[in-house]
Amino acid sequence: MIKPLLEIKDLSVAFGSGVERVLAVDRITLTINPRETMALVGESGSGKSVTAHSILRLLPYPEACHPGNGEIVFDGDNLLKLSEKKLQAIRGGRIGMIFQEPMTSLNPLHTIVRQVSESIRLHRGGSRRRELRSRAQELLELVGIDDAARRLDAFPHQLSGGQRQRVMIAMALANEPDLLIADEPTTALDVTVQAQVLDLLSSLKERLGMAILLITHDLGIVRHHADRVAVMTDGRIVEVRPCENIFTRPLHSYTKKLLAAEPEGSPQPLSGDAAPLLKTEDVKVWFPIKKGFFKKTVDHVKAVDGVSFDIKPGESLGLVGESGSGKSTLGYALLRLLPAEGKIFFADQDLSRIKPEKMRSLRRKLQVVFQDPFASLSPRLTVGQIVAEGLELHNIGTAPERQQLVADTLAEVGLEKGLMRRYPHEFSGGQRQRIAIARALVLKPELIVLDEPTSSLDRSVQAQVIDLLRDLQMKHNFAYLFISHDLKVVKALCHRVMVLHHGRVVESGPVDSVLHNPQDPYTQTLLAAALLT
Repeated sequence: MIKPLLEIKDLSVAFGSGVERVLAVDRITLTINPRETMALVGESGSGKSVTAHSILRLLPYPEACHPGNGEIVFDGDNLLKLSEKKLQAIRGGRIGMIFQEPMTSLNPLHTIVRQVSESIRLHRGGSRRRELRSRAQELLELVGIDDAARRLDAFPHQLSGGQRQRVMIAMALANEPDLLIADEPTTALDVTVQAQVLDLLSSLKERLGMAILLITHDLGIVRHHADRVAVMTDGRIVEVRPCENIFTRPLHSYTKKLLAAEPEGSPQPLSGDAAPLLKTEDVKVWFPIKKGFFKKTVDHVKAVDGVSFDIKPGESLGLVGESGSGKSTLGYALLRLLPAEGKIFFADQDLSRIKPEKMRSLRRKLQVVFQDPFASLSPRLTVGQIVAEGLELHNIGTAPERQQLVADTLAEVGLEKGLMRRYPHEFSGGQRQRIAIARALVLKPELIVLDEPTSSLDRSVQAQVIDLLRDLQMKHNFAYLFISHDLKVVKALCHRVMVLHHGRVVESGPVDSVLHNPQDPYTQTLLAAALLT
């Protein structure tokens, strides 16, 4: 009989105390064998990430506690009873972890090379700077980062969301762990890189004899890469079976519900021939590359290179492409969050010529939902304060009216009024994304830039959010610039799609036309990769 590498026995996790105590994980039992990929799946808020963070005791103390007599046994040691010194030797050494939100896990003040090599230095010690740099470059190349030598001296904000996620994977693999905890490891990645990273993890698993705890909401990933699957809901594990049995003969009603959940439908057809709400002409965002003592500009990174398009009122335009292709950069340039060349017209006003004080009043009509919700939500404000902040800045309503608007908007995105007094760290990744959507929706804008708004959500909640966005669009005539790597979600929400590659548009047109009959080889590659995940 195979001895488990990790055993979770009767584990419970609670937050708060007294009447406000919330049981996030309720007496779960789970084993992971050597060289096995165990997938932990369930809706956001089901307790998946809390379980993963409990393994390495990463939950906030004393807010979180472990009531009862639960154990987490790794190679014979109960991690819940281990001394901090012994636990530090295991963290990042024998157990590596890929976190769900890379921007909040990477230090914004340190270069990539310093952060990747830090774990090697802590666990192996004594390595020379040149050796650490060489090993860091090797790891970046291993996880598929182009031009890894140049990226070593970059800071996290200079990388795309997908590139930052790959840096996190490189850090987790630095010491060749026995167990890798992968908490939504492909959340920020486009479909082509998803396939590459998952194949990479599978090959490393075989090469290193590594076990993987894979936490994900993407059942396509689970079917292709897991050996066994544990299904979790409301803090409990309701089914643990071999992967193929879960998909062909699910036993629990909740498992059947998960398998049936997919974004469906299509947007309401556009009516009339309205004038564009937003129009761009030859937009460019170039970042200078400086070298030498005097930091002379020797070249440019052409993140967005001559892009022209328009969006009509009530229209959804999907923007797809690999990470680093310029999708988010273009979105931020439209909002004047990044400097750009070219012309950007919003409601017949040239945004490049508007003074800052005028631009501030326009921001009520131009909202954004960021890719990484935790990084964009203040940890010092309650949910109610976060959603109400824009209302206060724009002097909308009285205090009681603002409170009601916040409650109504939270209800629209599926969050209860009673959650308004809680803080962002008390929510799952998917719940935090819904808070970010509510913050944008509460101002009833005319255009919303949605930067991967469903990437951290499980499939059933994705479907709910897409339905919500469609309903809101019909009700308020919102226009959306929808940035995503998930082509199923793009198809369900968008009227048109634009494919971006190396900062340039390679193909655009109606969603059905582009997704069912792609003309450009790059678009064909994207669609082929989407079928594998």
